Amino acid sequence: MRPYILDSDVFITAKNRYYAFEICPGFWDGLVRLFREGRINSIDRIRRELLAGSESEDLVMWVRHDLPAEFFASTDAEDVIGAFAEVMLWVQRNPQYLDRAVAKFATEADGWLVAYAMVHGTTVVTNEQPRPQSTTRVLLPDVCDHFQVARSDVFNMLKTLEVRFELAGSE
Repeated sequence: MRPYILDSDVFITAKNRYYAFEICPGFWDGLVRLFREGRINSIDRIRRELLAGSESEDLVMWVRHDLPAEFFASTDAEDVIGAFAEVMLWVQRNPQYLDRAVAKFATEADGWLVAYAMVHGTTVVTNEQPRPQSTTRVLLPDVCDHFQVARSDVFNMLKTLEVRFELAGSE
């Protein structure tokens, strides 16, 4: 089974909605366990996005104190940098995207996720939905599809990995 590589929206949406730290600590503990089993990880540029919040925010504190630093793989390897250049060239030459969409994409981690997945054969996990006709945003699923990079949402990933969250104290 190919490993999964997580987008920042997986963490942010989980924290803000269905797997808040105080509601489902098992989700967060599960991410650490799945990483230790070699089944999931992310990249250094996602870490930077996650740490952009306030120091007192629960997600920032979790990334700093509970998530192993090795969870975030480096994107500094030559092959990843080369793949990123290929992704950016495609985005820049694609006439459907407005200049502001291209500029925004260039500053985010999404292109690096695709590049890392291209090189390492991982599946990108994101909550974004494809919109192949979009002109105002370069969406991660659309870039994955163009480069034939496998992608999933968090729920399909959890199902495939056979993750179960059970109520504490239930029988």
